[in-house]
Amino acid sequence: MKSQRHEKILQIIGSRDVETQEALSALLREAGFPVTQATVSRDIRELRLIKVPAESGGSKYALSAHSREEAAQSRLASFLREVEARFDYAGNTVVIRCSPGTAPAVCSMLDRQSAELKIVGSIAGDDTIFILMKSEREAQRLCAQLSGRFV
Repeated sequence: MKSQRHEKILQIIGSRDVETQEALSALLREAGFPVTQATVSRDIRELRLIKVPAESGGSKYALSAHSREEAAQSRLASFLREVEARFDYAGNTVVIRCSPGTAPAVCSMLDRQSAELKIVGSIAGDDTIFILMKSEREAQRLCAQLSGRFV
């Protein structure tokens, strides 16, 4: 899955200096992602990775601060589509239903963006997530945001 590959790329560049697409391709293959150079090039473009100076004197791939937010939103949007997420709200609570077994992963991704999305707290079961918002208006906004922008 593309979203899993993107997560792995971000994990790789966050834990080591990667200077070239070829090096990133090799590390992805070692991690079990059969990729081509064209796929890695496209992933770099989609994640909006940039080259920054490395401590070793060379350069390395990294996410810009702006790209981090966009990448997180892009991964969330892609994952929400993959798990066929459906959204509704009652009072100040948003309910998300998704494919069996995927709610904990979706909830984790939402939790990482809780400040931006103005989420007070969340809890996940197997295929259902409950999200607490401060008001019904905020719950309605989140539901519309997730339904419209992400899915």
